[in-house]
Amino acid sequence: MAGSPDLWSRWGQFEKHDTRGMKGGEALVLELNRIVYSSGISSPVTSRRGLAARLRYLDSKAGREALREQGVSPRTIRAWMKDKGKIALTPASREKLDSAYWHRRRENLTRSGWLARHLDNNGQGRRMEIYPVDQHGVAPEFRRDLSQRTVTVRYVWGDLVKAWADKDQNGVDEIWDDVLSDLDSDYNAYAYVSSVGINA
Repeated sequence: MAGSPDLWSRWGQFEKHDTRGMKGGEALVLELNRIVYSSGISSPVTSRRGLAARLRYLDSKAGREALREQGVSPRTIRAWMKDKGKIALTPASREKLDSAYWHRRRENLTRSGWLARHLDNNGQGRRMEIYPVDQHGVAPEFRRDLSQRTVTVRYVWGDLVKAWADKDQNGVDEIWDDVLSDLDSDYNAYAYVSSVGINA
């Protein structure tokens, strides 16, 4: 397991008592996904506007390659690019188009450095809210007194975005370990969380 060898050690006992949560690194990945998705085309792929916007975004060599990777034939790609959303697509075709769009969007935001710069915030970092595991199903005698924590995170964003883009869960876990080190004595209590929010 990446990171501190004792980072996950206390979770084994805690997990037995019907606590709901996920590894902090997994929550961090979900939050980065949310930030990327919130920066993209807001119109759904099911609308004419959303369909046309995605086709315009993918109207490049790399965009066409992303569509091919989703199983769209060159002939179909040519037809789509010619009509730019004026033709009706099947639900399966819209799903392929949307997947190709988000794949390219993720790559572009990573390659351009926008996501890392955005999170770094000119060296000021970003405030991160850490929500503890859900203990509603835990018997009162086994509950722990955990509250929402807030930390300002600096200096890790470039490494985090790289690990996220490479789908390197061990790398993300190591960065989560670094974030937790700012919590001092509460370090182990937030190895697992219900969610993470980044003020970005």
